[in-house]
Amino acid sequence: MSYGNQGDGGYGSQPPGGGYGQQPPSGGGYGQQPPSGGGGYGQQPPSGGGGYGGGYGQQPPSGGGYGQQPPSGGGYGQQPPSGGGYGGGYGQQPPAGGNPPDNHLVAAILTTLFCCLPLGIVSIVKSSQVNSKWQVGDFQGAALASEEAKTWWKRSLIAGIIWWVLVILFYVVVFVLLAASVPSSSY
Repeated sequence: MSYGNQGDGGYGSQPPGGGYGQQPPSGGGYGQQPPSGGGGYGQQPPSGGGGYGGGYGQQPPSGGGYGQQPPSGGGYGQQPPSGGGYGGGYGQQPPAGGNPPDNHLVAAILTTLFCCLPLGIVSIVKSSQVNSKWQVGDFQGAALASEEAKTWWKRSLIAGIIWWVLVILFYVVVFVLLAASVPSSSY
């Protein structure tokens, strides 16, 4: 079955000089070396030596050629060097352990309920950022959010302890003052 006439360029016809994917016979093109002079990357020169293409498969001494990475670094697929921490940047591999840092969510919730509401809310927000940053590959940001969550729940705990100590002292002072002002009765 034919989708067109092979000779006049309809659908399915072959281009002149060969099928698709072949190189033109005149030389040049991608993946093909010029037919004359100097050797080339994979050709043997007619004289048997000279140039930098003096044998099969030899590469030029200065590097280059198709498919090679530049010698000075860079290039596609390479990660930029990072400076400490978990490396920072999206798309990098997780640290050796592979587990996200502790998000301190339980401590954040408990200190919010029993100690200091405003500071505890900040701790909950920071602890919720740990896992989301870890999932997108921001390992340094996840570690930083974990440390901030820990700092805020500790602040909430300290503020709660100070608050409850002050409340207890207030009631003790009020009770002592009321007890002193009431006359004692004797029967």
